[in-house]
Formats: sequence, C-alpha cells, structure tokens
Amino acid sequence: MNDKNYKAHFAMLAANVLWGLNSPVAKNVLDSGISALSLTTFRMFGAAIAFWVTSVFTKKEHVKPEDLLKLFFAALLAIVFNQGSFIMGLSLTSPVDASIVTTMLPIVTMIVAAIFLKEPITSKKIGGIFLGAMGAFLLILTSQHQAGEPNSGNMWGNLLCLTAQISFALYLTIFRDLITRYSTITIMKWMFIYASICFIPFSFRDITSLQWDTIPTNIYVEIAYVALGATYLSYMCIMIGQKNLRPTIVSMYNYAQPIVASTVAVAVGMDHFGWSKGAAILLVFAGVYLVTQSKSRAQLEAMKIKNKRE
Repeated sequence: MNDKNYKAHFAMLAANVLWGLNSPVAKNVLDSGISALSLTTFRMFGAAIAFWVTSVFTKKEHVKPEDLLKLFFAALLAIVFNQGSFIMGLSLTSPVDASIVTTMLPIVTMIVAAIFLKEPITSKKIGGIFLGAMGAFLLILTSQHQAGEPNSGNMWGNLLCLTAQISFALYLTIFRDLITRYSTITIMKWMFIYASICFIPFSFRDITSLQWDTIPTNIYVEIAYVALGATYLSYMCIMIGQKNLRPTIVSMYNYAQPIVASTVAVAVGMDHFGWSKGAAILLVFAGVYLVTQSKSRAQLEAMKIKNKRE
C-alpha cells in the first residue's frame, strides 16, 4: 500500500475507535433524561459549528450550486437518517444489540456497491465479511453471557439502528464521486449545517423544555464527546478514508467498534479478557485483511485489458 492508503486505514481505525466509545457514552446521556431528539441536535449542531470554525483557517473552496444540492441529499443519508435513526434506536434498545446491528454495515455496503457501482462480489469479500461478522458476534454474545445480563433489546430499536446502517451504506456508495471533488472540511461544514436545519424543527420543543441547571457536569462532558469526538473528529477521519478506500473496505472497519467497547469494559473492570475475545479479534482482523486483498471492478477490468494485450 502507498502512504495515502496507510493514512486512510489509520483514519478509518481512529474513526471507529471514537464511534466504539459513542454507544455507551450516548446511552448514559439518554438515561440521564436527555431525549434522543435533543442529543441528536446537539451532535449535529455542535459538529456544524466545529467544521465552520475550522473552515476559517483552511483554504476556501467554491462549491457549485448543483453540488450544494447534492450535498443536501448526502446530508440526509449520512447524518439526518443515519444519526437520527441510530440515537433513537439506541434509546429503545441496548448498547449490545446496537453494536450487533452495526456489524451489518459491510454486508449492506457490499450489496449496495454491487448494485450501484457494479463492484464484483468476490469470494474474498464474502469470506472476509463472514469472518468479521463471526468475530464481532462471538465477542458481543460471549460478553453478554459472561455478564449474565438478560436480553434487553427492542425490535423497533434494532430496526431503527438497521435503518441507520442502510442509510450510511447508501451514502458511502452513491456520493463517493462527489466527496472526492472537495476537501473534507468543505463537505462536512455544508452537510452538518443542512442536517442541523432539518432536525432543529423536530427537536426544538424538547430542547426548550430542558432544565439546564439540573444537568450534571459529567453529562455536559459526555454530550461534548458525542458532538466533537464521536462526530467532528470521526467524520474528519472517515472522509480521509473514503477518499482513498473502496466503500466495502471503509465499512469493514465497523467491526472495530465492538472490540473497542470490550477493551474499555476490561479496563474499567466490567469484563475480563478470555480466549473468546482473543479469537474474536483474530477473526475480525482476518476478515478486514481478506476484504482489503480483494480486487475492485477497476482492477479486474485492468487485468482483463492486460491479458488481452498479452
């Protein structure tokens, strides 16, 4: 791999580490009495401010009017439907169930990429996704069993989390060409301001009814993490990855999220590291490796042309 690919893979890993911490942090905020609509708005608006402030210190870019319209629809898929559906789903289901649903993103992305981008579904992709999914399920299910926790999931919550994954898979695939035309900051500042404008009318009542003076300090800190860490920084990273990696590879890094959650649980004494977690981690990264070794449609076409010439 070249330097750009190394940076892209590191950026995707960093984004999913930040997202891996987001489920337990966001769940704690929701349990404190902050509504899903309010938290989603804080997340979108906080990130929008961060990206617009950052844009002041970066190179200015002119965005074509037709691309501004496309960015609006990209914002609906990547932010409004994705973040809105996930937070509302998380408020209904358990973090464990939400983590299980997120592992379906590579499968959905592979199908969407095959339909819209005509990307081939190779045996390596199928094998890699299967290994990664088995590793993620092994990790999550054994952790749940060891903790002795009953299933606290919710069908509608799980469906909302699944909707979030489908929405993001469509975004990764449909708008990949648009993303490569502009810088990360330019893309994100427009997408998050569009998303905030779309969401504020639905959350205005919830936000104005909050008793701000009764909210504990740690909840403010956790809201800040959701908006800046799990959104601003993670979206910066994922844009770097998306510019240089294929959609299926980008989505494969979702499998890092349950590993992060498990590691944090071990560090704070909520769980212990056993053979099942070691096996799960090996399966996840074996799956990522297989998918990264598979060939894209462009590579396969180049090979065909080369073989004809020979």
